[in-house]
Amino acid sequence: MPLGYSCMGSYDHSSQATVLRPLQPLSTRLSTFVLWGSLVGLAFFSIYPTTNWLTGLGSRHYSLFFEEELRLPFVPEFIWLYLSMYVLFILPPFLLNPGELKRLAKELILATCISGIAFLILPAQLGFSRSLPAEDLYRGIFQSLFSVDQPFNLVPSLHVVYSTSISLALIARANTFVRRLLSVWLVLIVSSTVLVHQHHLLDVITGVALALLMRLFLEKKID
Repeated sequence: MPLGYSCMGSYDHSSQATVLRPLQPLSTRLSTFVLWGSLVGLAFFSIYPTTNWLTGLGSRHYSLFFEEELRLPFVPEFIWLYLSMYVLFILPPFLLNPGELKRLAKELILATCISGIAFLILPAQLGFSRSLPAEDLYRGIFQSLFSVDQPFNLVPSLHVVYSTSISLALIARANTFVRRLLSVWLVLIVSSTVLVHQHHLLDVITGVALALLMRLFLEKKID
């Protein structure tokens, strides 16, 4: 048997095989996804907008970036990669079993709570100046983005946390080709957060670290 994960197969690592259970019926996975996805949404929409509003009221914001970062180019075309995170959101029920979906949801909820505390303790200031692109299409997209996302909830980047957590969960079930595809996609999404001037490098690093910590913290046998 070749090395690597398979959605219906097994994974062989250092001569120790970890067998993955076959996928349960899609209806079961979808019902679990809807229930736990709703809880993730409840956590996000309760915490993120509230902390953004609270940090926006304060007068003290930290500049948690290096001056050299401000030289990074603004690439409006990368907004498509930035927004592609939302495509990741719909993939878990097609690749993960109910136990894996629950674990992923718990990772996201816990990470959101921790991030909310970090936002309040370290209200950050975006170093990039928010300017609208000249092209009408991108101008409209960024105008909408800026109107709903104030530049204070930066460290860690929840965009990076969510993208990394979902990608890691999917990679654990993927074959070699899909695993590589997801890895490249994740790198592009993470890079886009900086190249569309929504986040700084520290936001990205802490976002990836938090996702990894949640994965390790909630690591257990999945039914």
